[in-house]
Amino acid sequence: MVNSVVLKNASIIDGSGSAPYSGHLVIKENKIDSIHQEDAFSQDTEASIIDLKGKTVMPGLIDAHCHISFDEPRSNDELFFHRREGLAAIIAGTNALKVLQSGVTSFFDADSLYSVGVDLRDAIESGVIVGPRMAVGGNALLTSAGGTAGRLIPDEGKRGYGAVVTSKDEIILEIRRQIKMGVDWIKIHVSGMVPRQSSEGELKAWSLDELKLACDTAHELGIPVVGHCRGADSVKDALLAGFDMILHGTYMDEEGLEIMIERNVPLVPTFTFQANLIDYAEKMEASTDYKEIFEKEIQDNVPIFTKAFEAGVPFICGSESGFSVTPYGDWHYKELEVFVEKLGLTPLEAITCATKNAASAMKRDDIGLIAEGKIADLLVVDGDPSKDVTILGDKNLIKHVFLNGKDIDLTPAPKRFKDPDGWRISAYSNKILEK
Repeated sequence: MVNSVVLKNASIIDGSGSAPYSGHLVIKENKIDSIHQEDAFSQDTEASIIDLKGKTVMPGLIDAHCHISFDEPRSNDELFFHRREGLAAIIAGTNALKVLQSGVTSFFDADSLYSVGVDLRDAIESGVIVGPRMAVGGNALLTSAGGTAGRLIPDEGKRGYGAVVTSKDEIILEIRRQIKMGVDWIKIHVSGMVPRQSSEGELKAWSLDELKLACDTAHELGIPVVGHCRGADSVKDALLAGFDMILHGTYMDEEGLEIMIERNVPLVPTFTFQANLIDYAEKMEASTDYKEIFEKEIQDNVPIFTKAFEAGVPFICGSESGFSVTPYGDWHYKELEVFVEKLGLTPLEAITCATKNAASAMKRDDIGLIAEGKIADLLVVDGDPSKDVTILGDKNLIKHVFLNGKDIDLTPAPKRFKDPDGWRISAYSNKILEK
């Protein structure tokens, strides 16, 4: 019986931002038992030895913005009207394995179709299926003017990933219902796309009093609150209300930044979606309007985000994987690349955003770092990501993924040979017939 696993002769990136160093890791059960920097050390004769000469071991990536139940829709119409709960759960299990095999050992699923997120998390934790550890929200709380789907959002009830609340009583009821069902976070779409005003970007769709009520209700039951916020007012009011993490945060102003710094609230910019549309719009046959909008969004927010990072705001990587623009298993590394290229972070700083910092999205302090006593969630890659983070996106260079100290089988799952009936939008045509 093997008592331990020794990862020998590795270059170690510990996730703290410190420079890589050479050493050996000893894993016992599911934890990092010891770390040895000397050339020789006394090892268990029954240990399983893995020689990692020329390779890097680092904490497994943590993706703090991933939609595991969506299955890569091409539009809100497809997402809201072409998904079934049971099938979404089954497919999400396969997609979770793709995420794990890409080097992501944990992810935050902020909002979910139906109750798929909670159920998938529990299935993984129970060992029913293999996937990354998860922290989950339920249905995102919306007002009828909230969200990013315009008139597809109903005036009340639920649709897709959203639960529309119409009164203070409904806010309280929905938050308590989700917490009863077992969510780790409450997510609120603080801003949304209002069709006639869409040229102004997203508008704040909640009052400050409503946001405070939501935070107070969740916090009284020990659950944090995360907000989708685009726009200065939505960021500022979410922070004043007591939100624990901000997704996007674009067009934050100086007043909002001061509050974010004072309260040390983490920021998950999630630029991967925009970056992919910018880089691959033609390949995807995407709208050039979107390309221009997203290029401007990134460019406009580099100055305030740079100032936030330099002031010590905890930055966290999230990929928004789950859409046609960000398919599972392919782009989880991309946010690190954007942080380096657009925000000027060093590769080591970006890695910290995807490991140590991102552990807070999981509500854990025992992952995201290579240190004695931490959980052995590890990624082994051929090469040096402290010099080039893009190697984390090359699946041929990923040699091992350890989850809870276990070496995960990296054999790719069989590819789907067809989409289930009715799963995708079936258009009459791509263009209108003209004479």
